[in-house]
Amino acid sequence: MARVGPGVLRPVYMPEPGMTEVMVKAFQLDRVPVTYAEFSRFVEKNERWRRARVPALLADAGYLAPGTAPIAPDSPVTGVSWFAAKAYCEAEGKRLPTETEWEFAAAAGRRGADGRAEPGFNERALVAATAPVHASQRRVGQEPPNFWGIHDLHGLVWEWVLDFNGTLVTGDSREGKSAETLRFCGVGAQAAGDKSDYAGFLRAAFRGALEARYTAASLGFRCARDAERGAP
Repeated sequence: MARVGPGVLRPVYMPEPGMTEVMVKAFQLDRVPVTYAEFSRFVEKNERWRRARVPALLADAGYLAPGTAPIAPDSPVTGVSWFAAKAYCEAEGKRLPTETEWEFAAAAGRRGADGRAEPGFNERALVAATAPVHASQRRVGQEPPNFWGIHDLHGLVWEWVLDFNGTLVTGDSREGKSAETLRFCGVGAQAAGDKSDYAGFLRAAFRGALEARYTAASLGFRCARDAERGAP
């Protein structure tokens, strides 16, 4: 794991009106997403999380569904529900990162904690967010680490966070069908705190469409934990 923060995040959507930034306490984050090999060992020790035994309440039909191609052991695990990801992290003595923590880590560039200071950072993040995902054929840790020593926050897989449904991006039901139409398009970004971070808007929209039992071939996770007091 790598120590991240403390610092300041300017999120796409502010938690309260009038806020422009959020203070982030130091925390620890896995350097790479959890792999198929790691999750397989967890399932072997915890039979309730085997594909044949997980109830529909905790995972949909895509949970650990076999693909058409062989899966590399060191590729990021996907097809895992929020419930399963949370259980894995807890078994490791960790937890899922909060959305604020994950976004703060992902905001770092190669040379500093604020990637926006580096030319082309937002553009590269957007390209990565919109590129096709072939997670089962890609190994974790192949991209250079960011300022915090974290790999693969952009472009490898989407990732679960602890409070994935905490950001309100959906249209209010009172606004009618037009609000639903705008949920996942660029017009909705006009309410964003940092309008230059369109990749962040896409992540918020994606999370807002999830339910805890959902799985996807492009959705994985990594774990976090609170920073130890006095640790460097």
